[in-house]
Amino acid sequence: MGDIMVVAFALIVGDAGKEKKILESLKSMKEVEEAYIVYGEYDIVVKVNVEQLKDLDPFLTEKIRNIDGVQMTSTMIAL
Repeated sequence: MGDIMVVAFALIVGDAGKEKKILESLKSMKEVEEAYIVYGEYDIVVKVNVEQLKDLDPFLTEKIRNIDGVQMTSTMIAL
């Protein structure tokens, strides 16, 4: 395929006290370029790179949402 990747930002709400453990799990995933614990409505912001748009949903639903402590995600796809 080409050099173009799909970039998205996932905003995660997690269980109180599990943010560091969630962050560690995220950083071990090849699709995660950056991940940060943040203050505010969300607990973690993740920059994700996938090959194609069709790869994004399975990554979010099968990997991120299955991490212990993740309550909810909201995703923004970058242009």
